[in-house]
Amino acid sequence: MNKQDQPPPPYPGAAGDNPGYNPYGQQPAGYPPQPAGYQPPYPPQPQQPYPQQPYQQQWGAPQQPGYQQFGQQQPNMMAAQSGMAQQAVHAGGYDSDVENAASAQNNAAAMGSSFGDKAIRRAFIKKVYGILSVQLIVTMGIIAIFIYPPQIREYVQRNQWVYWSSFGLMLACMISLVCCEGVRRKSPVNVIVLGVFTLCEGFMLGTVSAFYEQDAVIMAAGITAAVTIGLTIFAFQTKWDFTTCGGMLCGLMVVLMLAGFLLIFLPKSKYTIIAYASLGAFIFSMYIVYDTQLMMGGKHKYSLSPEEYIFASLSLYLDVINLFMYILMIIGAARSD
Repeated sequence: MNKQDQPPPPYPGAAGDNPGYNPYGQQPAGYPPQPAGYQPPYPPQPQQPYPQQPYQQQWGAPQQPGYQQFGQQQPNMMAAQSGMAQQAVHAGGYDSDVENAASAQNNAAAMGSSFGDKAIRRAFIKKVYGILSVQLIVTMGIIAIFIYPPQIREYVQRNQWVYWSSFGLMLACMISLVCCEGVRRKSPVNVIVLGVFTLCEGFMLGTVSAFYEQDAVIMAAGITAAVTIGLTIFAFQTKWDFTTCGGMLCGLMVVLMLAGFLLIFLPKSKYTIIAYASLGAFIFSMYIVYDTQLMMGGKHKYSLSPEEYIFASLSLYLDVINLFMYILMIIGAARSD
């Protein structure tokens, strides 16, 4: 006769409330006698009265030390859930509910963090390309003003102060955006400085474009747009990580600067200018891929912080306009006699 087969005790079922109840083998009063030779499965145990404790008014639950009312949670309960499953296994048991709850919480936290990072990075990319689009539209508008009206075109060809004044103000804005983190991250100062920088670059490019034919400028703008879109798609799709090539690109940039310095003193020819401009176009094409992957983050080794949307827009804008300048140099040199 198993323990489950024992007859239920008389109501209310507690030793302290029923003096006639004797657990485990002692027959209560009023039950039929056991057959001859019957041996109880458990030895008789001495009857111990239930300790007298003060009771609560609701549910009659005893107020024992460490007792908690339903709905209350220990402060360290959340911290202990992850280790309860391992403790149950070491103790010889297996608590699947605890382990499933702990793993579900960990998975939810990891997935929430991952989704949050992706959403922040996606919003960062949209903001950067939105600012970059406005910069390029403003720049192309200023270039069109400089190359189409004949009066403005002739004026900027004769007066170089427009170029040099724009260059000085552009350099001051670029240094403040690149070197001063407070200017770069503080709104709306960062947007104002970036807007002044874009206007100065537009005036500089307009002054330079005034020395070329109109169809050459339009052709250079179209080639730049096609190359930029193609390289951006390549940077998003490729498995190669170009963020580790920053040192190589910096070295190529130093070579390009030294070559440009030497061209000031050496005799210029058509093929020399084409070779120099081709090197510059290649370097800034690589910089477009490099800066795009820095903005993307994710699987790449290095990435920009989502707070650096002004710096990312500035970097991509400089890459595109420098690519435009070198392509314009190639077209102009190829058309020269």
